[in-house]
Amino acid sequence: MPFETAGLSFPGSAFYYLEDVSGLPDDAPPAPIATGARWDAEPALAPAVSAAAFRAAGSGLDKARALQCMTMALYYEAANEPADGQRAVAQVILNRVAHPSYPASVCGVVFQGSERRTGCQFSFTCDGSLARIPARAAWDRARGIAAAALAGYVHRPVGFATHYHATYVLPYWASSLENVGTIGLHTFYKWRGVAGRSDAFAARYRGHEPAAAPHPRAASPVADSAADPVVLAEAYEAARRKAADTAAFAPVASEFAASASSRTVAPAPVVDTLPQASNVKPEYANSGRWIAQPGARPAG
Repeated sequence: MPFETAGLSFPGSAFYYLEDVSGLPDDAPPAPIATGARWDAEPALAPAVSAAAFRAAGSGLDKARALQCMTMALYYEAANEPADGQRAVAQVILNRVAHPSYPASVCGVVFQGSERRTGCQFSFTCDGSLARIPARAAWDRARGIAAAALAGYVHRPVGFATHYHATYVLPYWASSLENVGTIGLHTFYKWRGVAGRSDAFAARYRGHEPAAAPHPRAASPVADSAADPVVLAEAYEAARRKAADTAAFAPVASEFAASASSRTVAPAPVVDTLPQASNVKPEYANSGRWIAQPGARPAG
């Protein structure tokens, strides 16, 4: 090209050698953006399957305790996070409530393991953080997000996540779980396999909320370590296999019982071949009868 020849070009001269774009009408639509592309201001695409909406239950006290526990968790775990970061933490708590591997109440999940010095499920419940007086504005913000979650809001981007950690640490269990994504300063994970499937999150919430406070410290020493996510998943899968085996055996047993009850039992045969007369002499025929009057001889 001329502009590539020394002495025949100047800065910007390549512009004059460009061909006009032809063959496209002036009103042609723009080329489609690649699948999955999005503007920076748009939220990330949500998972195809998300958790079911939480349905409140129980008494007024149960609902008040659930709101208090959820607010405490969002404040002490994610007070400086954006709103979506707090929503994601709330979804993890509700996902645990719906999974049989965890307590079936909001406060039970939040304060699980708080009787330990370390190793509680949520660190603020056993590391002294509760001694800090909450800042009113941040507390009210966390309370609003907690109320929305307990009213049925589902934060779809985290799906069925049951675990998370701060981005500046890397726990040993991270590689054994499926990374769902990072929101704010937390990375979220879900179980692989059966324990992480949508049908595993089927526990029905009934209320029965315990006190919104840490558990009393155990009188006897307890292991200062939280439940291993891998161990929990294995225990769930073992229990599910056992339940499936029991269910598979039950129809066989019921069918056997039904067939046994429907069987026709043949009546006992009537034996009519007994002797009709005996060889007992007449004078001894009444030998076994009571005497009607003392001293009287038997009749006959």
